[in-house]
Amino acid sequence: MTDLTSRTDAPTTWTGTEIAQKSSEIARIVAQLQSESTDSDMLLRLFTKAAAEAIGSDYASITIVTEGRIETPVMIGEIAAQSDALQQELGEGPCIRSATDDTTIWIDDMRRETRWPTFCAAAADLGIGSMACFCLYIAGEERGALNLHSTVPNAFDDEARALGQLFAAHTATAFSAVREKEQLRTALSSRDLIGQAKGMLMERYRLSPDQAFSLLARLSQDSNTKLVDIAAQVVDAGPE
Repeated sequence: MTDLTSRTDAPTTWTGTEIAQKSSEIARIVAQLQSESTDSDMLLRLFTKAAAEAIGSDYASITIVTEGRIETPVMIGEIAAQSDALQQELGEGPCIRSATDDTTIWIDDMRRETRWPTFCAAAADLGIGSMACFCLYIAGEERGALNLHSTVPNAFDDEARALGQLFAAHTATAFSAVREKEQLRTALSSRDLIGQAKGMLMERYRLSPDQAFSLLARLSQDSNTKLVDIAAQVVDAGPE
């Protein structure tokens, strides 16, 4: 894997050629990681770990917000877990803001930060000195952020921020592609299960395909249960 951690004599302002080179290096890392896993949560963990190692972050996490529901599928280090739990409890903080507002946020010195005063005071007490949160442009209803934490203030310089944005962009693209495949597999599996349930109802009650589907739909509506779950119950009950 390409080593992106060295900052010796690194410029704080990159040329177009240097940006293209860094982007290409990260793209190769992402492609390698993507080949290692087809599970979206595992993929996020691999990407987060790679970003933290490349940028030199002590702790890291991923925040996902879906229709107001906040989740943290990836937490690297106890401080990252505590930071995300605190923000979920308060309903606000840099990770949530980055995800919901599609913006990049960094906090240079947690004890001097004036935004989110309740969170920042508690985060400083946890030992967090600085943070950088990079929004993940995920397709669909989900919003996300890649969050990096350091125990020292001013840990994320211009290069770290640029690297973080590159990692976030590639991570979001790869995650969206894998999640789309997962959703397609789920949809195909659900369709097969519903088809199997229809066949069993047709045979058991001598129904037409449309009548069998209507029966499943009515049972789903009457019981306020997903159609695929009703189908699973029919299949589990067996042919008798």
